[in-house]
Amino acid sequence: MPSTPTVLLTNDDGPPDAKESPYVLGLYRHLTQELGWNVKVVLPSSQKSWIGKAYHIKEVTKGKYFYPREDGTGETTLRPRPLKDGELAEWVLLDATPATCANVALHNLYKDQIDLVISGPNLGRNTSSAFALSSGTIGAAMSSSLSKKRSIAISYGTVVHPTPASYFEPAHVLGCRIINYLWHNWGADDCGLREGEVDLYSVNIPLIEDILSEEGLKISWTKIWRNSYGRLFKNVSDSVKEHVVKAPGPDAPTDHLTQAKEPQEETGDLLFKWAPEMKGLITPSPDALPVGSDGWALHKGYVSVTPLRASFGEPVGVDAENLLWKMKL
Repeated sequence: MPSTPTVLLTNDDGPPDAKESPYVLGLYRHLTQELGWNVKVVLPSSQKSWIGKAYHIKEVTKGKYFYPREDGTGETTLRPRPLKDGELAEWVLLDATPATCANVALHNLYKDQIDLVISGPNLGRNTSSAFALSSGTIGAAMSSSLSKKRSIAISYGTVVHPTPASYFEPAHVLGCRIINYLWHNWGADDCGLREGEVDLYSVNIPLIEDILSEEGLKISWTKIWRNSYGRLFKNVSDSVKEHVVKAPGPDAPTDHLTQAKEPQEETGDLLFKWAPEMKGLITPSPDALPVGSDGWALHKGYVSVTPLRASFGEPVGVDAENLLWKMKL
């Protein structure tokens, strides 16, 4: 592996936006300016949270070139062009899921050029199986690892609403340190897809006041906290004139809501909108958090680094001498 990798940066929050995607431009700057890495950027054209590792298979995926400036704004074009004064780079925005963006980037846009895929930084935590299995951020990293690319999903856990802007830069600095360390010290896994390497990592950095301290945040190797969730949708039948729908992220602020439009036609009673009950997931009892899990680490104010396999877990091994079933009906 090269000491200075060519990186694909993607996410599930979309292009720079103060509310929905506040971190991607900052991490890009640190990867390119502080680490000196060559970074290609392919993002969903809009937020695609909670979509997991879904691919577009019936739609024709359309894209545009995006030329971000220092403030995150930028021009989009249908054809590539030279950079203008004040533009940082040429990015690509696709009307697609994060996993689709990652695969198109690896196999179409930058074929055989990418050494490492970084997905994020996600607006909000991706700790625990309930969030990890739904996360578009981890989904893009999982997709990339299935293409035998080293992959890291990085998420910034929101604890304070609104998050002080002073936390952003320390998070980027710490995130780059961790990414750089993992790149140069990638772990081993006998079952890994790439010649015994770990498939991917999930990194969660809590945005808390201690990130500003001289000591910084402690970092812990972790496992996924296996938890569950209950109701994610609420019935909003056509008898309801208006209703409020929560934003998708697990750490979305209470004032980050979308106002649903009144139904324009008769819909009956089977009308459901996203309205997850997350209190037990966001503020669980400390007794419910297994020591050494990513949920435990976030509760302690630690950064969690979780090695993952790009597969569903298997609860028991297969006995090679008893492969065939012997059922008595």
